[in-house]
Amino acid sequence: MKIAIVGGGPGGLYFAALMKQLDQAHDITVWERNAPDDTFGFGVVFSDETLGGIENADTEFAEAMARRFARWTDIDIHFRGESHTVGGQGFAAMSRKELLRLLQERCHALGVDVRFRTPAPDGLSASYDLVVAADGANSRVRAAHSEVFRPTLDRRHNKYMWLGTDRVFEAFQFFVKQTEWGTMQVHGYPYSDSGSTFIVEMHEDVWRRAGFDATEGVEFAPGVSDEQAVERIRGLFAGELAGHHVFANNSKWLNFTTVRNERWHHGNLVLVGDAAHTAHFSIGSGTKLAMEDSLALAACLHEHPDVEAALTAYETERRPVVESTQRAAQASLEWFENIGMYVHQEPTQFCFNLLTRSRRITYDNLRARDEEFADRVDAAFATAQGLKGAVPAMFQPFRLGELELKNRVIVSPMDMYSAVDGVPGDFHLVHLGSKAMGGAGLVMTEMVCTSPEGRITPGCAGLWTDEQRDSWARIVSFVHDRSTARIGLQLGHAGRKGSTRLMWEGMDDPLPYGNWKTVGPSPLPYGAASAVPREVTRADMDRIVQDFVGAARRGAEAGFDLLELHCAHGYLLSSFLSPVANHRTDEYGGTLENRLRFPLEVFDAVRGAWPAGRPMIVRLSATDWMPDGNTEHDAVEIARAFIAHGADAIDVSSGQVTADERPAYGRSYQTPFADRIRHEVAAATGTAVIAVGAIASYDDVNSILLAGRADLCALGRTHLYDPHWTLHAAAEQEYRGDAAQWPVQFGAGRRKPPTSRTDAVRPRLSLLRADESDRNVHLRWTPSREPANV
Repeated sequence: MKIAIVGGGPGGLYFAALMKQLDQAHDITVWERNAPDDTFGFGVVFSDETLGGIENADTEFAEAMARRFARWTDIDIHFRGESHTVGGQGFAAMSRKELLRLLQERCHALGVDVRFRTPAPDGLSASYDLVVAADGANSRVRAAHSEVFRPTLDRRHNKYMWLGTDRVFEAFQFFVKQTEWGTMQVHGYPYSDSGSTFIVEMHEDVWRRAGFDATEGVEFAPGVSDEQAVERIRGLFAGELAGHHVFANNSKWLNFTTVRNERWHHGNLVLVGDAAHTAHFSIGSGTKLAMEDSLALAACLHEHPDVEAALTAYETERRPVVESTQRAAQASLEWFENIGMYVHQEPTQFCFNLLTRSRRITYDNLRARDEEFADRVDAAFATAQGLKGAVPAMFQPFRLGELELKNRVIVSPMDMYSAVDGVPGDFHLVHLGSKAMGGAGLVMTEMVCTSPEGRITPGCAGLWTDEQRDSWARIVSFVHDRSTARIGLQLGHAGRKGSTRLMWEGMDDPLPYGNWKTVGPSPLPYGAASAVPREVTRADMDRIVQDFVGAARRGAEAGFDLLELHCAHGYLLSSFLSPVANHRTDEYGGTLENRLRFPLEVFDAVRGAWPAGRPMIVRLSATDWMPDGNTEHDAVEIARAFIAHGADAIDVSSGQVTADERPAYGRSYQTPFADRIRHEVAAATGTAVIAVGAIASYDDVNSILLAGRADLCALGRTHLYDPHWTLHAAAEQEYRGDAAQWPVQFGAGRRKPPTSRTDAVRPRLSLLRADESDRNVHLRWTPSREPANV
């Protein structure tokens, strides 16, 4: 096969060496614009998992790397005058210059034609069987074919500069420094016995306040560093450098850009490494990802009979792994962009928050690595709650207004669409009763509608009649009599999302007959197939307010412990808040203040009708997941307004405001919104924050609470899978306290699980050998779980 590789960095050279080992007959040419010793940067980091793949693919090269590694297992975090060490991590780093030298020597020994100081010619696809674009984040190949690859480049808010120092760190270092201009941080790690990488990072606002923008707009020549800024850094971080020098190498202020591509290959052209994707340096190096790409691409070309099939297999294999890494990297980079929100935290909690920022490392992961540190985290959290002994965070009690909850687990509202004329029946008794007996501290109803016209479907439950109230009272009485849980009522009006089929008959699809007229802030349908709502008038608003008040009074008479006003997910009050659904030109549309006006009118009226001693909370969509919709910054102001009007808690969800939304799903993907609202507005007022969304394990719950991202966690589908999830979580954590008491009737079923902390399984490597004739080339590298990142 005749192969052209554009870019002589680690990804391109490593791929060339792998392919040449697989078949010496491959004719491989590498084009690199720079000289062989034009190496920018300092050290590159590898996890143990990546090194396992390299070792099995090329033992000789892996051994050469290993002789040059600086290895460490600890992370040191320096914050507010304290230093915390966390062990058990398992990383290695080496000089980028040394890595490139080894790869260049390997390629030379194998007969690869590497052409330095030579830009790649145009039209390579016509004369080569395969063209590999390994030319970095600013890939010229990708730019020349942008209509095919459709890249998106997300320029981030922090400034950073890549430097080196002759101070040899003994572990990975996070220096978090408070200055008169704001928070700055250093990411440092050793890469040899003579030097360490020293990355300085700060938000662009801090960067400007500190005067680093003096050279903004200056075009530095290639290889020339911003010496003015470097000299300033030497002084600012003299304490961290401890008398050692800091070195520059093409060092200048940069904004990290996250690169994504809709496609990675076209015809015989394929992207690898930073040309295809980037991930923020705070969770690992681009070199690591590029070399993993090279492993996968070489394996796919070896295993498939033609290039098209191989490139399709490569993208199919690597894209989910890379996208998972990018989600973690996004969470990590956003955490560092917002680091100023967390500097008030007690140092132990701050360290835990930093370590778990990407949501790949969790409490149980850390306990498996460093039990002593996990004990300190538990003790610090318990002390902050005023408790003498440390118990799992999820089983610490919580006071919501005047309501005492036995633990911090909530059964999230979930529409069941099983009422008859709005009357909940035996199904609801069993559904909610089983969840209450399953150990949760608070069980929420589905959205209970305030009028027949306010229903989503004909099966929605309501509270517009006394018959409905009495049926709810039966359910509330069961929860109170047979469990120690509390039960909350969620009230809402479907708005433009009403008059639709039952979920299992076609979610959001209009009814085929028996429809009712829907209303909204503007005559805009939810989706292309949805009915166009009628724009509500002032008279409509008055009637809707009274419907909410009547339902709230009936809810209080039924004995509910808490009321949640549903202002999320595109229902009526949510639609008023969103500029996507609200195009009004009167005092109820336009500015955020105007869009808040009607939802706050409803809140005030309901608060007046709801007993003063019972808490009232609000559920919000923190983002519309649309370019012109509400963002997390709008959500902070919306939450601020409801808190000012007396909300006891903010329940933070997202989206579902329009059928055209494009949410970024992932593990605990809505928790960062709760985190922001808690730290920017709620914590200062003593208002609780509830996290919800893809929280699937007790480890997730404990991690969120211990990091201070929320006060309570709501889980929905998890409880559908296991109504006794909370009790089972207690058993698996060997907790036997009052916060998770088993019903006496079920006591005989309680048992210690065969294994404990199953979520803390350490990653392992599963390797598929190539044929013995392929000499030492073992190309399949599949971590059984996502590798932990710094």
